[in-house]
Amino acid sequence: MRIGELARRSGVSERSLRYYETQGLLRAERTPGGQRHYGEWAVDRVIRIQALYAAGLNSKKIAQLLPCMRDVDGGPSEIATPRLVTELTAERDRIDRMITDLIRSRDVLDEAITTASADPPASAISRADSTWLHRGQRPDHTEATPSLRDRRSR
Repeated sequence: MRIGELARRSGVSERSLRYYETQGLLRAERTPGGQRHYGEWAVDRVIRIQALYAAGLNSKKIAQLLPCMRDVDGGPSEIATPRLVTELTAERDRIDRMITDLIRSRDVLDEAITTASADPPASAISRADSTWLHRGQRPDHTEATPSLRDRRSR
């Protein structure tokens, strides 16, 4: 398939596919006219590359990892080295920490949303403010400071 077809089927721009090629993540056969041609395997490869980017891996790490993965089933290849497994375990641990931090942040936001969306208890609104609110106006608290007004009139 040509690059446009691969882009359409994988949901990735042609520009990204060219970038993947320059990074050694994707390879294309060339026609005599110089056009790129990809096999069916390329769709799975591009989707896998996208998933690895989304997991926070950089192109260098992805380039190391891809030869150790099979395109069709995504299982590990026999050429995965112990060092690569150690590095990938560290990446997974980093992602786990990020997930924990994101969950904590979400919990804080949930609490803030709940607090902000709850109606304030009637006792929280002062008697004077409730009179203003009843009239559909907001109290002007600067009026409550006569000393400032007195200073201006002097």
